[in-house]
Amino acid sequence: MAAPEPSEYAPYYGKYIALVGGNDVVAALEDQPCETLALLSGLSEQQGDYRYAPGKWSVKEMLGHVIDAERVFAYRALRFARNDGTPLASFEQDDYVRAGGFGERRLADLIEEFVCVRRASMWLFRELSPEAWMRRGVASDHPVSVRALAYIIAGHELHHRAILKEKYIGAF
Repeated sequence: MAAPEPSEYAPYYGKYIALVGGNDVVAALEDQPCETLALLSGLSEQQGDYRYAPGKWSVKEMLGHVIDAERVFAYRALRFARNDGTPLASFEQDDYVRAGGFGERRLADLIEEFVCVRRASMWLFRELSPEAWMRRGVASDHPVSVRALAYIIAGHELHHRAILKEKYIGAF
């Protein structure tokens, strides 16, 4: 499955899509979590609460954000793949993180939730017909294809993994 064309997503998401290599986004979705899990699984609960600067998300909050965003993007993909043309609203990531209570949770539980959410996303995308991959809808006032949403999920994780390596893991 080739990467989506720019007409299939809002310009903001181009930075995520560009991070995904190759033409098999389902394989990327399946393979990606291994490195993220390797980074996260070695952290202590105290490290899970680390923020690299005041006002920035903790490791737990960042992981909670990745989980929430994947759920939102996968839901959009499901709706559009099923030929539901209802426009979908945007979501405010900072509000979701504030309301998510991720700092009160165990890092190990968030890691397990991430794995479960990714498995659900992989099942969704694995079983789509070629026609469903190309269907489009409107989310956050922009047209987006199912194919683009799969790439956005994969690229969003890669984006946050890079931040995890650079800003968090490097500080321990």
